[in-house]
Amino acid sequence: MIQIIPSISIIGGKVVRLAQGNYKNRIEYKESPIDIAKKFEDHGIKNVHLIDLDGTKKGQVVNYDALGLICGHTDLNVNFGGGVNTDGDIIKVFEYGAKSVTVGSLAIKNPNLFSSWIISYGRSKITLSADALNGKISIRGWQTKTETDLMEHISNYYNKSILYVKCSDVAKDGLLEGPAFAIYEDILKKFSGIKLLASGGISSLDDVKKLEEMGVYAAIIGKAYYENKISLKEISQYLSN
Repeated sequence: MIQIIPSISIIGGKVVRLAQGNYKNRIEYKESPIDIAKKFEDHGIKNVHLIDLDGTKKGQVVNYDALGLICGHTDLNVNFGGGVNTDGDIIKVFEYGAKSVTVGSLAIKNPNLFSSWIISYGRSKITLSADALNGKISIRGWQTKTETDLMEHISNYYNKSILYVKCSDVAKDGLLEGPAFAIYEDILKKFSGIKLLASGGISSLDDVKKLEEMGVYAAIIGKAYYENKISLKEISQYLSN
């Protein structure tokens, strides 16, 4: 059974959604991060992906308060991403209650440190964020393009025993036009045993069903929920079935 993991993206303490990683083109929502998290929990959701967009852009974690509130006042398993680039960052994120972390920029800039985390914290605690535009990895909240090939990047860490990989096609993110099925199919074909978290473009439960049929481990839902394309009731029913 595929996992459905709602995401909460934060800028300045507020829940927001971006399109294609464009910080200037964002929508702010009235509900606070903790209120949304409690709503998820009330509908039987167990896992949430919390994204510190301030931290992603700055290169260091900013929204510790939101992380602490959600972890302290819900029983959700929080996967945290955004600005985790030093030993101090990851230690503090876990101290604030995160169950796992998603890391993107560091895996490019300091592969030795990132690889050491896989060993130190264990494969279940570390997720590689492999987000790409036109097949090349983008980092720092997709503000910085690299020449690193997506498949080569995943292969490098697959050989270092990475288990969880989150992948977004930047061109599809926030547009509700369907996920990058072809890319995900290629990843699953090349990297046996990988637990792939598909993110970006998911617009309906039909998309989720197709991802499940392909063997994707989890679907990260963002704008589809916030724009009422997929309701929490639908997610709850899908998971219960």
